[in-house]
Amino acid sequence: MNVMTSTKGRILWVDDEIELLRSHILLLSERGYTVDTATNGEDAITMVKSRTFDLVFLDEMMAGMGGLRTLSEIKDIRPELPVIMVTKNEDEGLMEEAIGVKISDYLTKPVNPSQVLLAAKKFLEGKKITGAQVSRDYIKEFNEITMALQNTLSASEWIDIYLKLVDWSLEMDTHAELGLRQTLTDQIRECNIQFSKFVERNYRGWLEQKNKPTLSVDVVDKFLIPELKADRSVFFFVIDCLRMDQWMEMERVLREYFDITRDHYYSILPTATPYSRNAIFSGVFPDEIEKRFPEIWEQWEDDDNSRNRYEHQFLDKLLERRKIQLKPDSKYVKILDPEFGRSIEQNILSYAKNPLTSIVINFVDMLAHGRSDSQLLKEIAPDEAAYRSLTKSWFMHSSLLGMLRTLSRQKNVTIVLTTDHGSIRCLRNTKVIADREASPNLRYKYGRNLKVDERYAIFVKSPSEYRLPRRSVTINYIIAKEDYYFVYPTDFHKYVNQYRDSFQHGGISMEEMILPVVKMVPKR
Repeated sequence: MNVMTSTKGRILWVDDEIELLRSHILLLSERGYTVDTATNGEDAITMVKSRTFDLVFLDEMMAGMGGLRTLSEIKDIRPELPVIMVTKNEDEGLMEEAIGVKISDYLTKPVNPSQVLLAAKKFLEGKKITGAQVSRDYIKEFNEITMALQNTLSASEWIDIYLKLVDWSLEMDTHAELGLRQTLTDQIRECNIQFSKFVERNYRGWLEQKNKPTLSVDVVDKFLIPELKADRSVFFFVIDCLRMDQWMEMERVLREYFDITRDHYYSILPTATPYSRNAIFSGVFPDEIEKRFPEIWEQWEDDDNSRNRYEHQFLDKLLERRKIQLKPDSKYVKILDPEFGRSIEQNILSYAKNPLTSIVINFVDMLAHGRSDSQLLKEIAPDEAAYRSLTKSWFMHSSLLGMLRTLSRQKNVTIVLTTDHGSIRCLRNTKVIADREASPNLRYKYGRNLKVDERYAIFVKSPSEYRLPRRSVTINYIIAKEDYYFVYPTDFHKYVNQYRDSFQHGGISMEEMILPVVKMVPKR
């Protein structure tokens, strides 16, 4: 009776002096690897064609068919097969040639047993070993976060918790096989329950306190104005509707080009462009904007284009109040379509002559709204991990990355980059009753006679307490908590199905409120 034995992986070792390597081969066998050998390139190629190997150790200097040619032919047969070149030659040109033919690693003779074993573990057990460590680390962090939720947390502690959850979300993207994704999703939901309670208890106090977390209205004062005093060309990028996890994917790309310092702030409520982005550029809350620009709030529906048409003026007035004079005057660009984005990319250096250029990028917000309306986009990005991936794919081919790469080659440039709010994947609905004129937004509404279950939303009876525009004496607001979205009783099931599992903003969640603001300086 034959007994099947498990193996950690099958290795092919190719060397014309294979007998001198028997001790290494024995060590690998003792550690659970199956090792086949060949003494020349021709035999190695035949074996690769007829058997399945997981790793190849390949001698560079062999009689007959040399190591580089053998490597090339192995890669033609099995492009994905990792090959470790073993060589006596430390010539840099040889190494570059081998890398060009896509070696996975190389060892320099004489190799010792620990080097060989480490290389085998790296390629054949690396993901398993890393995955086991990731599981242990996450379970430890899971318990720490669970314990932390039992305490009264500060605004900065909530930022720390959210950053840990984002880091684990990105880690799980590369370790889907661990089966921890649902556990993490459940923990994020539990954190958002507690976070919503935290915001409901503390938000109104923040609006009156000097000792408060950094809010939308503080971004320019705290992060942009100090850079204007450094006699450099400053670019202020605001990417609409960018979540922290989406930014982290972009940051990984940009660290090749920039030294990056990241800070964080809280969006004001509602976490929607007419409120949060106007607050960034003006440095004041929406009720103050209403006094100065009442026409912004005259229409019922919050239309991003009409309600944000004063951003450049807001920023210039804020700088004027801070007694900052720029020569020449600040520039402002809003990019709403790819063609215009490409034209700005091609001319970005012309803006580097100015002391301040503000550039608003609307694509991520358009992506969130587009996914709500497109079954194809939902299929492409069915969850947060895929949504991150889709955002990164856009970024890698975007005019935004092109602009940033070009600016990274300039010596006298500083970039301040942020977003006005994030978004959350809405999976639960709650009924709302309102007059016909009430705003149609899914995560917040304003109007007359609003009614909603206050377990799932904050009811703002007095807009002034939340520094929101009054619009009229009888107007109230409701702001959704956690991952809820509002649905009217009329055609209830139709709209529940239409908007369930869509990315929305305007409400209270870590994803919408806790946001990155970064300073980027080109690498020297």
